[in-house]
Amino acid sequence: MPDFQLGLEYAKLLDQNDTLSEYRSKFYMPKDSEGNELIYLCGNSLGLQPKSTQKYIEQELKDWANLGVEGHTEAKNPWLPYHEVLTKSMADLVGAQPIEVVVMNTLTANLHFMMVSFYQPTKKRYKILIESDAFPSDKYAVESQLRHHGFDDKEGLILWEPRKGEEILRYEDLEQILEEQGEKIALIMIGGVNYYTGQYFDLKRITSLGHKHGCMVGFDCAHGAGNVILDLHDSNADFAVWCTYKYMNSGPGSLSGCFVHERHAYSNNLNRFTGWWSHNKQTRFNMRHEFDVLPGAEGWQLSNPPILSMAAIKASLDIFHEVGIEELVEKSKSLTGYFEFLLKQLGEDVIRIITPENPEERGCQLSIQVKNANKELHTKLTEAGVISDWREPDVIRCAPVPLYNSYQDVYEMVKRLKTILNG
Repeated sequence: MPDFQLGLEYAKLLDQNDTLSEYRSKFYMPKDSEGNELIYLCGNSLGLQPKSTQKYIEQELKDWANLGVEGHTEAKNPWLPYHEVLTKSMADLVGAQPIEVVVMNTLTANLHFMMVSFYQPTKKRYKILIESDAFPSDKYAVESQLRHHGFDDKEGLILWEPRKGEEILRYEDLEQILEEQGEKIALIMIGGVNYYTGQYFDLKRITSLGHKHGCMVGFDCAHGAGNVILDLHDSNADFAVWCTYKYMNSGPGSLSGCFVHERHAYSNNLNRFTGWWSHNKQTRFNMRHEFDVLPGAEGWQLSNPPILSMAAIKASLDIFHEVGIEELVEKSKSLTGYFEFLLKQLGEDVIRIITPENPEERGCQLSIQVKNANKELHTKLTEAGVISDWREPDVIRCAPVPLYNSYQDVYEMVKRLKTILNG
């Protein structure tokens, strides 16, 4: 950890030397009823709105108003191929080849579509392995897939659990599970960054372990996309899904991203649900052709894309493209490290950070436990102008997002927390 210093002036100095500080002004910062900016550390739940988003959406509304159906081909950004405009930037952001990425549907829907193809159970190999504290929707989804295929959703689910008294998962425990039950496991489906602890998993290591034992491997990267360097292609994972409304700032409930490794790009034998947007573009509108699947991730699409949501994604992706994920992660490590440094000044007998200390094993989120505290502490933080996230039973999640959070934000958050604790 760098040799950080205490005091407001030092925080201001860090902001002055921050080459990305100008991007804060490109986002709307929430304010209280008196017009004072709130300290927003909740980008891991919903990213802030880029100021450019309205312009991007208004362009599509204008073309819809002026062109009607002709906007599919004549709009400034024609709607028929609109999703293709997002592909290169999205692929760059998650470390993939363009053929491996598509923006479509929403997160859990995409997870189900991927499991239609990559969860192919047999009587002998049918189990699904997830982390024990996976995000609830992931757990619900895999349980429902087990039931759909006629298996018991408890017996068929294997949980990778932390050891007693620990929160962080150990790879040697995963190895042991696979040694003992690997031949029974059809699918490993792990959250790329765990929503609760903030632990960033080694995707390549997990994929290698899974493939060694004959398992398909996929990741839910909802808390990873736009937050860490994912390198999905090099991870060799079979598939991944992610939402775009957290670190990618595309608006509440916006569309999801989907990755399918290029080794599956031309496989016509994979089971999948299909629709006309996964059909050959050259013959798509000749309605009487037999189905002819598109190669790559596009071949998992069903319907024509919702343009207004994609316009918001484009606004955000253009910012990411301008900055670069490597620059963002570099600042993130510094900003989160500074946050960790300040929290530790409060005393380890008061504050416990359950997120890994190693910057390579986390993104920007720190999950904090405060001794003898309950949700009332989170309520007081909110009343003090700090927007964070409470997760039962006793964790406050804070995410200083490098695109729009400052070192002074972090300083003020810890200062207000200290005031509350001393009150």
